[in-house]
Order: sequence, then C-alpha cells, then structure tokens
Amino acid sequence: MAQVKLNNVVKNYGNVKVVHGADLLIDDSEFIVLVGPSGCGKSTILRMIAGLETISGGEIVIGDQVVNRVSPKDRNVAMVFQNYALYPHMTVRENMAFGLKMAKEPRDIIEKKVNQAAATLELGPYLDRKPAALSGGQRQRVAMGRAIVRQPDVFLFDEPLSNLDAQLRTQMRMELKKLHLQFKTTTIYVTHDQIEAMTLADRIVILKDGYIQQVGSPIEVFERPANVFVAQFIGNPPMNIIKGKCTRVNGAMTLVAGDLSLQLPEDKYQDIAEGKSVLIGIRPDGIKVRDVEHRIREEWRKEATVNVAEILGGQSLLELNISNNRFIAEVEGRMKLHPGDKVTVGFELDRVVLFDPETTEAIA
Repeated sequence: MAQVKLNNVVKNYGNVKVVHGADLLIDDSEFIVLVGPSGCGKSTILRMIAGLETISGGEIVIGDQVVNRVSPKDRNVAMVFQNYALYPHMTVRENMAFGLKMAKEPRDIIEKKVNQAAATLELGPYLDRKPAALSGGQRQRVAMGRAIVRQPDVFLFDEPLSNLDAQLRTQMRMELKKLHLQFKTTTIYVTHDQIEAMTLADRIVILKDGYIQQVGSPIEVFERPANVFVAQFIGNPPMNIIKGKCTRVNGAMTLVAGDLSLQLPEDKYQDIAEGKSVLIGIRPDGIKVRDVEHRIREEWRKEATVNVAEILGGQSLLELNISNNRFIAEVEGRMKLHPGDKVTVGFELDRVVLFDPETTEAIA
C-alpha cells in the first residue's frame, strides 16, 4: 500500500494538451474515483500512473519514489482493464498466476496466492476453465484476481464494469467495495458512470477538458459543487439551475427568478450585494411534494403545475412549472399525477447553491 501524488502533471500529444497541470494527493488505502465525460483525461491520468503513458511535465510519486522514468513492471501497481485482457489460451488458474510466474515466484507461493484469491472471488469452481467458457462477470473477476495475487501497492481500474449489464454492474460494485474494505489497497478507479463514482469512492475527482474541477467526498461534490459543470454532471437528474437576482425583502436575502421569490435562511448568502445576478442551483431531491406542511417552512412552499410525471419504482420524477420556471423534482413513492395537476411543493432552501453567472463558479 502506498500514497500516490501527482505534482503539476501535464500530458501533451504533439501540440494538443490533454492534461493541464494536475495536482492530486491520494492517501494510503484510499479509494479514489476519477470521473468525467469522454475525453476529459481521466484514463490518460490512470495510464500515466501505470507507466503506460509517458508524462510531458511534472512528476508522479508512488510511496516515496518518483516514478517518471520507472518502467511499469517496477512500479508495483496492478491494472484491471475494461476488456479484461485475459489470455484466451490459458485457464483461469494460469491467467491469475501469469504475473507471479514472470516475477519468478516459487510454485508453492503462486498456488497459495491463486487459491486464496479464487476463494475470495468465488472462482474456485472455474480455475480449470478458459475465458471463453466464462460469463462477463466471471471474466472480470478473473482480471481482478490476477491483480490481487500480485499484492500491489496500488490498484488501477479503467472502467472495469462498463461491459457488464446493469444488474451485474450493481453486484460487481458491491464486490469491489468489499474487496477494498478487505485488502485496504490504495485504489484509483476511472469511470464515466457517476453512480459508480458516488457508491465506490472515498473521494471523487471530477475532470473536464483535462482540468480537475473538484476533489471531495461524494456528499461534498453532490451538496456543495464547485461550479455549474460539477453541479450538473454529478447527480441524476442533474441539479436544477435557473437565472435570478438577489434582493432584500423585509431584511431577508431573497432570490427572485421571474415570478418566483424564495427567501433564504438567515445563515446563507446574507453578504451578497443587493441586485447581484446569480444562477440558483436546487437538487431535484430538494423539492418536496409529500407532507410539505409538516416538513417545509411556510415561506418555502409554492404552488406548482405538473407538466410530466414519471414513476420509477419507488421514486417519481416530476417536471414542474413553478411561477413560470421549470424544475425537475425527485420525490419518494409513486405519485399518480397527470399533466395540469396542481400541487404544493416545498423547497429545501438550506441546500440551495448559488453560482456566479459569468465564471459559473460557486459563490462561497
């Protein structure tokens, strides 16, 4: 296990810069997830840590060693790829043992490590099968087993679940989390799936166009996004963002967006200049429809018209018109509502986030 540091790491392909001075400290035993849209640089960063890509500037430190010029095999990291990268002519046992054989480990040690990993991953019955005889989930477990037996300082995962169906992805996420709790190996995981990021990570690193946008715990980036991009990338449905202004009504800071007026709590944004234009961010689950009289202060309640209602099992998504502003609300239970229905909604305004409309950065 080891700490990993990125100090002003840059990656260029010719004149094209794809990673712009990334600074990141990953603690020993931490599970870090790099997330962002396609082309944001997350897989490039992972491959630079692995040594599969050279860096154009800065330094990467694993443990107490700068590894810029250290070959991949000498970095003591293990990588699990999206496409599993198993040898089709080898059995599960041989695939899992391959790295140890290349390292010239004694045969009895190899057998012990393979059997232990197979037991952990429930691969015992499949050790003598070849990859073609396994399901996608079983192949992914073999790829993980091959990494585990090496007992690396750092695990690197490059979208390992993207080829699996939705149900199996959920199962494998839980298995990955349990494995991390068991081995406590420093883990860096790349995905474009924000659900994987939110459920697996100790901290999330959100990237856009080669720049780190925010680093924080899942709750931090969800509740306190650093900018509009993070606010709308993390969370499904994304955060509602509407344009408005700040004004004072009876001494209280109030947000005004067209015909909508929302009085803020006394401890939020009281120092903003009168008349300042803002972008108002409200999470869909911060708009309540059930029992609002008991859950939400009277001044935070508004009348809404239902545009669309979707039932998603134990939750419902509502598109609402509130004082000529469009909002998406995510509410508990099955709401049997129809277009045109009137409902009373309550805003959890203690969770509101304001952004500067010019910079799109959050206002402290």
